[in-house]
Amino acid sequence: MKKHNLFTYIIALGFIALGAFLILTNLDIISLEISNAFYFSYPFFIFGMGLLIIIDTIRGNRDGFGFGSFLLIFGGLLIADRFEYIEFAFLDFWRLWPLLFIYIGISFFTPSKKPRVYISTDDDDDVAEYNKKKGKKKRNVAIGDHRFDQPNWNVESMELWNVIGDYHVDFTKAFIPDQETSISISGVIGDVKIIVPENVDFRIHATIKTGDIRVLDEKSEGLNRNIHFKTPGYEDATRKLDLEVHFKIGDIKVDRV
Repeated sequence: MKKHNLFTYIIALGFIALGAFLILTNLDIISLEISNAFYFSYPFFIFGMGLLIIIDTIRGNRDGFGFGSFLLIFGGLLIADRFEYIEFAFLDFWRLWPLLFIYIGISFFTPSKKPRVYISTDDDDDVAEYNKKKGKKKRNVAIGDHRFDQPNWNVESMELWNVIGDYHVDFTKAFIPDQETSISISGVIGDVKIIVPENVDFRIHATIKTGDIRVLDEKSEGLNRNIHFKTPGYEDATRKLDLEVHFKIGDIKVDRV
């Protein structure tokens, strides 16, 4: 079955929400002015998006049970509020923080999945080396921007993730060790700007669902974008950067100066 992209989800959810709204109006279950239509309907978008993410997770197309279930519960509570079963506003999302403990508990009963990453290369040894994750520092933040542009900041292998936030990574101001350093940046919504020195080789695998990707002179824009790029001297270099950047919505730009 063809995997739906984010744009298809939005269109589908729009029709679902519109249809549900018209049915409830025709049955005199609700009576709303046009100005209140968005206030009533957007919880259905959130609920539907969560449901689709969970379905994709069950099918094995993505690993997003936590995020999907949060949207499902959040949207369901907003819908219940619209029908006056409970009182729950959009800004009350913080009241769902105990879900974190539930997700942690469930994680102990579910086997961890190894990430499936496609690497374009002619050497099998490169694939094994590229997928090594040992020794990486991890930093997970829900919302916030990240800047790595302090003078002589220390480059080390790390994994960065957030829900909403921008990244500015300037390797021209950094101390880069004489080795291969792996850095992974991922999130849901955000812009990523990376600057690499001319004398440092690198390779990058970048994906984005909706937005643009530009790596030096290579550009890809639209939906479900994917770029694999490697500088000519990467294989023989001793000091090099191995980058992975994955976002749902945003822009990814890599320059060399």
